[in-house]
Amino acid sequence: MQTIKPVSGSRRVYDPKKSWSRFPLQIPTLLILSALGFVSAIAVSWLLGNSQVTELFVRLHLIQSNPPQWLMPPQLSSKYYLLLPILGLFFVAQAVMKLSPEPQAWSQRVVGSLFLILFVRYFLWRSLTTLNLSNPAEGIFSISLLAMELLAMIGSAFQMLLLFTSKNRDRQADKCSIAVREGRYNPTVDILIPTYNEPDFIVKRTIMGCQAINYERKQIYVLDDTERQSIKQLAVELGCHYLTRLDNSHAKAGNLNNALKQTDGELVVVFDADFVPTTNFLERTVGFFRNEKIGLLQTPQSFYNADPIARNLGLENILTSEEEVFYRYLQPIKDGAGSVVCAGTSFVVRRSALKDIGYFATDSISEDYFTGIRLSAKGYELAYLDEKLSAGLAAESIGTHIDQRLRWVRGTLQAFFIKSNPLTIPGLSIWQRLGHLEGLVHWFTCLPRVFFLFMPIICIFGQLTPIQTTLSELVYVFLPYYVLLLTMFSWLNKRSRSILLSDVYSVIQAIPVSVTVVKVLLSPFSKGFKVTPKGLARDKFNYNWSLAFPMSLLLAATAVSFGISLLNFSQTGFSVGLCWGAYNLLTIAVAMMTLLDLPKLSFFEWYSHKKEINLYGDGRVYQGETQKISEEGVEIKLDPQVVLPTNITVELIPEVLFLSGKVTRGYRQNDDLVAIVKFQNVNIEQHRELVEMLYCRPGQWERRNTPNELQSVLILFKLLLRPLILFDRQKIKQMRLQY
Repeated sequence: MQTIKPVSGSRRVYDPKKSWSRFPLQIPTLLILSALGFVSAIAVSWLLGNSQVTELFVRLHLIQSNPPQWLMPPQLSSKYYLLLPILGLFFVAQAVMKLSPEPQAWSQRVVGSLFLILFVRYFLWRSLTTLNLSNPAEGIFSISLLAMELLAMIGSAFQMLLLFTSKNRDRQADKCSIAVREGRYNPTVDILIPTYNEPDFIVKRTIMGCQAINYERKQIYVLDDTERQSIKQLAVELGCHYLTRLDNSHAKAGNLNNALKQTDGELVVVFDADFVPTTNFLERTVGFFRNEKIGLLQTPQSFYNADPIARNLGLENILTSEEEVFYRYLQPIKDGAGSVVCAGTSFVVRRSALKDIGYFATDSISEDYFTGIRLSAKGYELAYLDEKLSAGLAAESIGTHIDQRLRWVRGTLQAFFIKSNPLTIPGLSIWQRLGHLEGLVHWFTCLPRVFFLFMPIICIFGQLTPIQTTLSELVYVFLPYYVLLLTMFSWLNKRSRSILLSDVYSVIQAIPVSVTVVKVLLSPFSKGFKVTPKGLARDKFNYNWSLAFPMSLLLAATAVSFGISLLNFSQTGFSVGLCWGAYNLLTIAVAMMTLLDLPKLSFFEWYSHKKEINLYGDGRVYQGETQKISEEGVEIKLDPQVVLPTNITVELIPEVLFLSGKVTRGYRQNDDLVAIVKFQNVNIEQHRELVEMLYCRPGQWERRNTPNELQSVLILFKLLLRPLILFDRQKIKQMRLQY
């Protein structure tokens, strides 16, 4: 049984017919289709034996057969010194990363520059020496592979360029917060909480978190877009404002704009209904707005639950959320370029700036992103403070996780079809456009990822050789580039993700995202805004067959082609298809394991939390230590000789918080007694203290480093060897005993 409290619905933002009439030419789509048509026409002409096209490729084949000597490996017997420049570049980059374990402005620029040099060298080698143009079939496949490689790598090249402008605003935040703490700068602040069918207990948690913020001149507004009587009563009960409207036009953007017309705070803060701020949120952010040029300040999105991929793999304590790479690495470099992305929650914006651009953008489902672009185009500065000052709920099933990404794809790529297109809107600098171009290109990289999944299958079944190279060339050109990429990626993103583990995430999303990219280019406004369901619980395993079906076919085809390649190894020897097939088998197999959603038996998150505790019952006092705690109860470790009564009073230390509870479970763990106590009759003030303790303490959302590349390889193999389903069933059985 799967339960959602309550089921979130969808909201149509656009009339597709009106959208088509507004953009009758679909210029980006026509440009892409025209380019594909031109390339396809040349390919067909070559296949049909057109003399002029054939002559062109004969000449290109001659160039490939006689590549420039400076791209080829030197003869070590006489020209070994030619290795020194490449080895020097590689080892300098490694030395810089050792000297600067945490990326600094200077070290990022040095490593980025060295990577760009090796990237250009690699691309020249691939395009001038490795293409197989011996016949049309080989040539078309070889050129297609090169084009896909370039599309996959161009985003990394953009990121290296943006490294030269990267910003860190930690010191600025320290200085700005002094004026706020001392009362010298305290503008009025309206905190807006837009909600659409999120469960009441989630909205309640967010309201309490906002009320706990240490800032007097604030007003809190719940913006209910479904006119729920329960939410209205909740707002009254907690003492905050309640706003609603008669329709849901323009979804979240319309909801926010409706509230802006009824409020008057100098600054506006937006939290999604599931995001809870720390008590120092405004203290750390408001001071930035002493600078009149600042229009918006974004903070990271953190999550107080594991994403479904990490949870389904049993790696909750090892992997960070997928968004960590974006917030640790990409947002700071976008900040320097003036292209910070407004992420829709946990941001502060100047009301006068919003008024200047006509409030939140309503011509896309990504109202946050395009509102930020319009602010930049008006000359306002968007800033990013890389400090975890809030946390929310990540998607709780693999299906909703993918649906959320597909909504981001649609919203971002709608940029090509609206006036807020960052590539054409007046008022942006070249660097700002480059920063936004990197984000747009990112979603197109799913296309080469799908191509790479099919590449070894095509190579082996089609008897095609797309790359002509030797082992010495791979060592001389490819190895320095790829090893630097492996070591640099994790270093640049501040240990938030390794390339190998990132690739597992990309394999899961590649096919649905690719389909969505094509759909958006053909019909950008065919789907409206859909709220990601939150507050989910289920008591059974659920395998996502809709995602698994295409991956199953792909896995089977890859396994067969890999087997054929192994059987022919004695005749063919080393081949790109063999190595690539082995890698694809590993990543696809692990990706398919993530599609099994594990049971989630509680609507509430239980956190590991060790602190002293006193229990009172039957006139006696029992001492213990908490293991886990949530809004609904606590797990306690006690002396094994203790016999607890059923009804007890819990005292949490040092908060001195007293809560009535009922012992629901007890079991032995090693030499200790573990008891599960569910809270009863929790009043509002007690609930506030619980929320503040669990979600609002400054600095509690600490950063965690993920495994390096070698450790990632070991993790992937362990996952394949581990009987995951049996392991997780035992784990769920234990959870049932507890909760």
